[in-house]
Amino acid sequence: MDEKLTTRSSGLTAELATERFPAVYAFQAESGYRVERRELNLAELPDAEVLVDVAYSSLNYKDGLAVTGRGKIVRKFPMVLGIDLAGTVVESRSDAFKPGDRVLGIGQSLSETSWGGYSGYQRVRPDILIPVPERFSLAEAMAIGTAGFTAMLCVMGLEHQEVLPEAGPVLVTGAGGGVGSFAVALLAGLGYEVVASTGRTEIHGYLRQLGAASFVSRSELEAAGPALQSARWAGGVDTVGGTILANVISQTRYGGAVAACGMAADSELHVSVFPFILRNVALLGTSSSATPRPKRLAGWDRLAQDLPAGALARIASRIEPMSRIFDLAEEIMAGRIQGRVVIDVKA
Repeated sequence: MDEKLTTRSSGLTAELATERFPAVYAFQAESGYRVERRELNLAELPDAEVLVDVAYSSLNYKDGLAVTGRGKIVRKFPMVLGIDLAGTVVESRSDAFKPGDRVLGIGQSLSETSWGGYSGYQRVRPDILIPVPERFSLAEAMAIGTAGFTAMLCVMGLEHQEVLPEAGPVLVTGAGGGVGSFAVALLAGLGYEVVASTGRTEIHGYLRQLGAASFVSRSELEAAGPALQSARWAGGVDTVGGTILANVISQTRYGGAVAACGMAADSELHVSVFPFILRNVALLGTSSSATPRPKRLAGWDRLAQDLPAGALARIASRIEPMSRIFDLAEEIMAGRIQGRVVIDVKA
């Protein structure tokens, strides 16, 4: 190894304490940082209160940025990557959890300043974790993961702004991705008329199965338009940012709202104040990474209640071994991932 890992003692059996398990490990190098697959043991994990036997993680755009080194995700080195995890508690120094509890963690500093889910075992602060809803298996919890939870937050934001099904059509951009797919399924299941925007006509059938009623080509939204355009949408969920988000805002009806949660296309937003002042449009910045615990619990309760039966299997039909994480990271960065990919961290 090219740097020394901090070691921690464990009260576990000697057999488990010496077991080695795979992890996706990032460390500083001369130019930026490097990422590699390593074998770790429990003594090399950080000192946090809850030891989790991690079963699954997931693949998010943010994971793609971290694994490929194309985004400033990691803020502390060395770091085990993976912003999501789901597994079973093995050992706990916290009254909040006990051995055998099924838990999940998404965001909350994982893969940024706290070691993340791309690891066979992980020690995690109790405030990062919540119980897995009874409806979902560990794999299903990760099929949802950050993407599904973010989509749920977007839906809850629209509801808070009183953008309800009777208000009119709601546009979802980047509809073929993880957040977009869940947004389509959740909104349709709640009775909204969902219009899906994607640059991939070959996935229209998939999006119709999730509940999309009609489609808008991505190219139709990519060119900059007037500051105030024809009012088309009661609301929107935007996952891409940039000019597309500016056009969605400019096309939103009076009293509508747009939940913005991504910047895959562009982090810059050039938009007039006209839609906000003349049409009373609200822009709802939406991020799941630091959501307070009460809202995390409420969001996962809503997912267990409102995610349509069968939608999850359509959105997440792939479980991939962690040994493929480097190839998968390139796929998601290139926009070639449809829906969600669950990562089997033991493989």
